[in-house]
Amino acid sequence: MQGDEVLTVALADSAAGLRLDRALAEALPNLSRERVKTLIKGGRVADASGAILWDPSAKAAASATIAVRLPAPTPAHNVAQDMALVIAFEDEHLIVVDKPAGMVVHPAAGNFDGTMVNALLHHCAGQLSGIGGVARPGIVHRIDKDTSGLIVAAKHDKAHEGLAKQFAAHSIDRRYLAIASGRPIPPSGTVEAALGRSSANRKKMAVVAEGRGKHAITHYRTLEALRGAALVECRLETGRTHQVRVHMAHIGHPLVGDPVYGRVKKPLSEVLKAQGFARQALHAAHLGFIHPLTGNNIALDSELPPDMRELIDQLRV
Repeated sequence: MQGDEVLTVALADSAAGLRLDRALAEALPNLSRERVKTLIKGGRVADASGAILWDPSAKAAASATIAVRLPAPTPAHNVAQDMALVIAFEDEHLIVVDKPAGMVVHPAAGNFDGTMVNALLHHCAGQLSGIGGVARPGIVHRIDKDTSGLIVAAKHDKAHEGLAKQFAAHSIDRRYLAIASGRPIPPSGTVEAALGRSSANRKKMAVVAEGRGKHAITHYRTLEALRGAALVECRLETGRTHQVRVHMAHIGHPLVGDPVYGRVKKPLSEVLKAQGFARQALHAAHLGFIHPLTGNNIALDSELPPDMRELIDQLRV
C-alpha cells in the first residue's frame, strides 16, 4: 500500500512458542500489543515468503523474519502549540526533552492538548517520525505524566527505528532517581519480577507470574538514607509501564507520594502535606544511547527538580 511504512522484525530464539502478537510487541516496544493485534487482523503482517499472518494467537517461530506494514500517518488532529520546552539535546535526527512533572507525553482521553507532542509539533515544525501514528508522532518511549526527566523523540522514521531497536535490546542506559519510603534492606539489589495488568484494577500494573506478563528487571541502590525514606537510584534493564513504581512497592518500599502504588504513614505524610508534594517522587535522571545515525555515544543527565530537592532537604536526618 502506497505510503505505508514496513518494519522488518527478526524474532529472537526466545520468542519461539509465544503468541505472535506478544512476540512482535516485545520486539517492537513502540507498538502496543493491542496495536500489533489490530495490524495482524488487518492483514498487515506477513512472513518472509510474503504470506499474510492473520491469527494473533498463532505461535511464533524462532528466528522468523516478519514484515509489519504500518499505515501511513493520516493528518494529525493534534494542534501544534507554542509551549516552553527544556531541550537537553537536539540535532536534525532527534531531540531529548527534560520533561517537567505534570506534562502528559502524548494526547489521550482527557488530555488532547497541552502535551509534549503538542509542544514538539510546534518546535520541530513537522519533523517528527510517523511510526508512532497520529497520536504519538516522534514518540519512541514514554514516562508518566507526574514523572519528570529525560525523554527522547525521533524526527524521522530511520532515527525512530534505530532507537526502538536499542530499547528492544535493552541497551539504553536509563537511570531514575526516586525517594522510596523506608530504607531498603539490602541497600542495593535487583528486582526481577514480571509485570502485567492487575486483575483487580486494569488501570494498574502488578507483579504477575512469569509467562503472564512482561519480563522486567530493575537494579536499585541506596544513595542516601533519609528520615523514614531513602534516595534511591534505579537502573532499568527493561522498560515496562510503571516498572520502578511497581517493583519498589513489591519489595515493600513504594515511592513517596505515589497515589497508585504507595501509602505513606505519619510523620512522612505530614511532611508531604506541608511541602505540597502530590506526585510520585520519581525523576528520569540519566539517558544514554548510541546515536542511531552518527554512531556517537550520547549520555545526558538531568538535575533533580526543585520539588524533589526540597523534599530531600526536609527529610535529611
